Amino acid sequence: MRVTAVQGDITRQEVDAVVNAANNGMRGGGGVDGAIHRAGGPAVLEDCIARFPRGLATGDAGWTTAGDLPARWVIHVVGPNRNAGQTDRGLLLSCYRRALTVADEIGARTVAFPLISAGVYGWPKDDAIAAPLEVFAAADTAVQEARIVAFDRATYDLVVAALPGRED
Repeated sequence: MRVTAVQGDITRQEVDAVVNAANNGMRGGGGVDGAIHRAGGPAVLEDCIARFPRGLATGDAGWTTAGDLPARWVIHVVGPNRNAGQTDRGLLLSCYRRALTVADEIGARTVAFPLISAGVYGWPKDDAIAAPLEVFAAADTAVQEARIVAFDRATYDLVVAALPGRED
């Protein structure tokens, strides 16, 4: 699997699936979750309600339509909220593993990921970057490209610096 980094808006990525950093309720929210729901339109929320009437557990993943997004699917994951005391790194790793498993189930070969839990959930940015790279390096998946999407330049620079095979 090729791991790439881009600076930009995850809702504009032309990939098979975008990963949404959702909350347990799966009904939209702030940050990446709010942006995906706004850009995807009401179809995303309708599918969340139909497919996940009780939401998702922290560390788990599931898919819905992408509605009006350029992607075909949204893979929703629920990252740990460090600010609420959820400090188990295994839950963060599980988000990335489960997202790849779901991607394989739906046939997604290109997947755009945000840095899960790195925003309002307060996960330290250096570990929020290290976690997906650790999972991607060990993954047995048919996904051909895992794209880490950083909204701002400073985060993008940190992701690029952490990518494997980078020559200094």
